[in-house]
Amino acid sequence: MLIVGLGNPGTDYKDTRHNIGFMVIDELIRRHNAQKLSFSSFSGELYKFQDLSSSLDNHFLLKPLTYMNLSGQSVVKVKQFYKIDDVVVIHDDLDLPFGALRLKKGGGHGGHNGLKSIDATISREYIRIRIGIGKPEHKGEVASYVLSPFHETEEKCLKELIVKASDAVEFLLTHSLEQTSSKYSQKGMQC
Repeated sequence: MLIVGLGNPGTDYKDTRHNIGFMVIDELIRRHNAQKLSFSSFSGELYKFQDLSSSLDNHFLLKPLTYMNLSGQSVVKVKQFYKIDDVVVIHDDLDLPFGALRLKKGGGHGGHNGLKSIDATISREYIRIRIGIGKPEHKGEVASYVLSPFHETEEKCLKELIVKASDAVEFLLTHSLEQTSSKYSQKGMQC
Protein backbone atom coordinates (compact mmCIF):
# COMPACT_ATOMS: atom_id res chain seq x y z
CA MET A 1 0.00 0.00 0.00
CA LEU A 2 1.18 3.53 -0.79
CA ILE A 3 0.21 6.04 1.89
CA VAL A 4 0.44 9.62 0.63
CA GLY A 5 0.24 12.73 2.76
CA LEU A 6 -0.51 15.92 0.86
CA GLY A 7 1.21 19.21 1.53
CA ASN A 8 3.62 21.76 0.16
CA PRO A 9 7.40 21.61 0.66
CA GLY A 10 9.38 24.32 2.41
CA THR A 11 9.40 26.07 5.75
CA ASP A 12 6.87 28.69 4.62
CA TYR A 13 4.17 26.00 4.46
CA LYS A 14 5.34 23.65 7.23
CA ASP A 15 2.63 24.41 9.83
CA THR A 16 -0.23 25.38 7.53
CA ARG A 17 -3.65 23.76 7.25
CA HIS A 18 -2.85 22.50 3.75
CA ASN A 19 0.06 20.48 5.18
CA ILE A 20 -1.85 18.29 7.60
CA GLY A 21 -1.22 15.30 5.32
CA PHE A 22 2.53 15.85 5.70
CA MET A 23 2.06 16.10 9.48
CA VAL A 24 0.41 12.66 9.60
CA ILE A 25 3.16 11.12 7.45
CA ASP A 26 5.79 12.66 9.75
CA GLU A 27 4.06 11.04 12.74
CA LEU A 28 4.01 7.64 11.01
CA ILE A 29 7.69 7.99 10.05
CA ARG A 30 8.53 8.76 13.68
CA ARG A 31 6.44 5.89 15.09
CA HIS A 32 7.87 3.26 12.79
CA ASN A 33 11.41 4.52 12.29
CA ALA A 34 10.62 4.45 8.58
CA GLN A 35 13.62 4.27 6.27
CA LYS A 36 14.00 6.99 3.65
CA LEU A 37 14.31 5.39 0.22
CA SER A 38 14.45 8.19 -2.30
CA PHE A 39 14.19 11.92 -2.79
CA SER A 40 14.58 13.18 -6.34
CA SER A 41 13.67 10.19 -8.51
CA PHE A 42 10.04 10.22 -7.35
CA SER A 43 9.66 13.98 -6.91
CA GLY A 44 9.05 13.39 -3.23
CA GLU A 45 10.26 11.90 0.01
CA LEU A 46 9.60 8.16 0.03
CA TYR A 47 9.85 5.97 3.14
CA LYS A 48 9.28 2.32 3.95
CA PHE A 49 8.01 0.92 7.24
CA GLN A 50 10.76 -0.78 9.23
CA ASP A 51 9.35 -2.06 12.51
CA LEU A 52 6.16 -3.79 11.40
CA SER A 53 5.80 -7.55 10.99
CA SER A 54 6.99 -9.00 7.68
CA SER A 55 3.38 -9.29 6.49
CA LEU A 56 3.18 -5.47 6.60
CA ASP A 57 6.59 -4.83 5.13
CA ASN A 58 5.41 -3.67 1.71
CA HIS A 59 3.89 -0.37 2.77
CA PHE A 60 5.33 2.95 1.68
CA LEU A 61 4.91 6.53 2.93
CA LEU A 62 5.14 9.42 0.45
CA LYS A 63 5.35 13.19 0.82
CA PRO A 64 5.15 14.63 -2.74
CA LEU A 65 7.48 17.61 -3.08
CA THR A 66 5.95 18.87 -6.32
CA TYR A 67 3.72 21.42 -4.56
CA MET A 68 0.07 20.59 -4.11
CA ASN A 69 -1.12 21.21 -7.67
CA LEU A 70 1.22 18.56 -9.12
CA SER A 71 1.01 15.87 -6.39
CA GLY A 72 -0.19 13.28 -8.89
CA GLN A 73 3.16 13.34 -10.71
CA SER A 74 4.93 11.99 -7.64
CA VAL A 75 2.18 9.50 -6.74
CA VAL A 76 2.06 7.91 -10.19
CA LYS A 77 5.86 7.52 -10.35
CA VAL A 78 5.96 5.57 -7.07
CA LYS A 79 2.81 3.59 -7.85
CA GLN A 80 4.16 2.44 -11.22
CA PHE A 81 7.75 1.80 -10.10
CA TYR A 82 6.74 -0.43 -7.17
CA LYS A 83 3.62 -1.81 -8.92
CA ILE A 84 1.37 -0.75 -6.05
CA ASP A 85 -2.37 -1.32 -6.38
CA ASP A 86 -3.71 0.30 -3.21
CA VAL A 87 -3.23 4.01 -2.53
CA VAL A 88 -4.35 5.99 0.52
CA VAL A 89 -4.27 9.80 0.38
CA ILE A 90 -4.36 11.87 3.57
CA HIS A 91 -5.50 15.43 2.99
CA ASP A 92 -7.09 18.55 4.43
CA ASP A 93 -10.79 19.08 3.78
CA LEU A 94 -12.48 22.49 3.88
CA ASP A 95 -15.95 20.93 3.81
CA LEU A 96 -15.46 19.28 7.20
CA PRO A 97 -15.30 21.12 10.53
CA PHE A 98 -11.96 21.27 12.28
CA GLY A 99 -11.06 17.90 13.77
CA ALA A 100 -13.46 15.83 11.69
CA LEU A 101 -12.05 12.60 10.31
CA ARG A 102 -13.68 10.74 7.42
CA LEU A 103 -12.57 7.82 5.28
CA LYS A 104 -13.93 6.88 1.88
CA LYS A 105 -12.93 5.38 -1.44
CA GLY A 106 -13.33 7.40 -4.60
CA GLY A 107 -15.42 10.51 -5.03
CA GLY A 108 -14.86 14.00 -6.30
CA HIS A 109 -12.01 16.34 -5.56
CA GLY A 110 -14.15 19.09 -4.01
CA GLY A 111 -11.88 21.76 -5.52
CA HIS A 112 -8.78 20.36 -3.81
CA ASN A 113 -5.91 20.82 -6.28
CA GLY A 114 -3.85 17.94 -4.86
CA LEU A 115 -6.75 15.53 -5.37
CA LYS A 116 -7.40 16.92 -8.87
CA SER A 117 -3.80 16.14 -9.81
CA ILE A 118 -3.94 12.62 -8.35
CA ASP A 119 -7.32 11.91 -10.01
CA ALA A 120 -5.82 12.90 -13.37
CA THR A 121 -2.86 10.51 -13.00
CA ILE A 122 -4.16 7.39 -11.24
CA SER A 123 -7.99 7.78 -11.38
CA ARG A 124 -10.30 8.55 -8.45
CA GLU A 125 -10.40 5.01 -7.07
CA TYR A 126 -8.18 5.38 -4.04
CA ILE A 127 -8.89 5.65 -0.32
CA ARG A 128 -9.06 9.13 1.13
CA ILE A 129 -8.50 10.07 4.74
CA ARG A 130 -10.16 13.45 4.94
CA ILE A 131 -9.15 15.68 7.85
CA GLY A 132 -11.42 18.62 8.57
CA ILE A 133 -9.75 22.03 8.75
CA GLY A 134 -12.92 24.17 8.79
CA LYS A 135 -13.82 26.97 6.38
CA PRO A 136 -12.97 30.64 6.15
CA GLU A 137 -15.81 33.10 6.70
CA HIS A 138 -15.75 34.28 3.08
CA LYS A 139 -15.38 32.04 0.03
CA GLY A 140 -12.81 34.39 -1.53
CA GLU A 141 -10.42 33.70 1.37
CA VAL A 142 -9.95 29.97 0.66
CA ALA A 143 -6.40 30.20 -0.74
CA SER A 144 -5.09 32.31 2.13
CA TYR A 145 -7.00 30.19 4.67
CA VAL A 146 -5.54 26.82 3.65
CA LEU A 147 -2.05 28.35 3.56
CA SER A 148 -2.41 29.84 7.04
CA PRO A 149 -1.41 28.21 10.34
CA PHE A 150 -4.00 26.73 12.67
CA HIS A 151 -5.57 29.07 15.24
CA GLU A 152 -4.22 28.96 18.78
CA THR A 153 -7.33 27.14 20.03
CA GLU A 154 -7.00 24.51 17.26
CA GLU A 155 -3.30 24.04 18.06
CA LYS A 156 -4.37 22.60 21.43
CA CYS A 157 -6.11 19.70 19.65
CA LEU A 158 -3.89 19.36 16.58
CA LYS A 159 -1.51 16.76 18.02
CA GLU A 160 -4.46 14.62 19.15
CA LEU A 161 -5.97 14.86 15.65
CA ILE A 162 -2.68 13.84 13.98
CA VAL A 163 -2.33 10.91 16.38
CA LYS A 164 -5.89 9.74 15.65
CA ALA A 165 -5.39 10.00 11.87
CA SER A 166 -2.12 8.04 12.21
CA ASP A 167 -3.89 5.39 14.29
CA ALA A 168 -6.50 5.10 11.53
CA VAL A 169 -3.79 4.54 8.90
CA GLU A 170 -2.17 1.81 10.99
CA PHE A 171 -5.53 0.11 11.59
CA LEU A 172 -6.34 0.29 7.87
CA LEU A 173 -3.20 -1.72 7.04
CA THR A 174 -4.78 -4.85 8.56
CA HIS A 175 -8.52 -4.09 8.46
CA SER A 176 -11.14 -3.15 5.90
CA LEU A 177 -12.06 0.42 4.99
CA GLU A 178 -15.49 -0.12 6.56
CA GLN A 179 -14.00 -1.33 9.87
CA THR A 180 -11.52 1.54 9.93
CA SER A 181 -14.17 4.12 9.10
CA SER A 182 -16.47 2.77 11.80
CA LYS A 183 -13.73 2.94 14.43
CA TYR A 184 -12.02 6.23 13.55
CA SER A 185 -14.54 8.58 11.88
CA GLN A 186 -15.45 11.58 13.99
CA LYS A 187 -17.56 14.69 13.43
CA GLY A 188 -15.07 17.21 14.78
CA MET A 189 -13.26 18.36 17.90
CA GLN A 190 -14.04 20.95 20.53
CA CYS A 191 -10.79 22.58 21.57
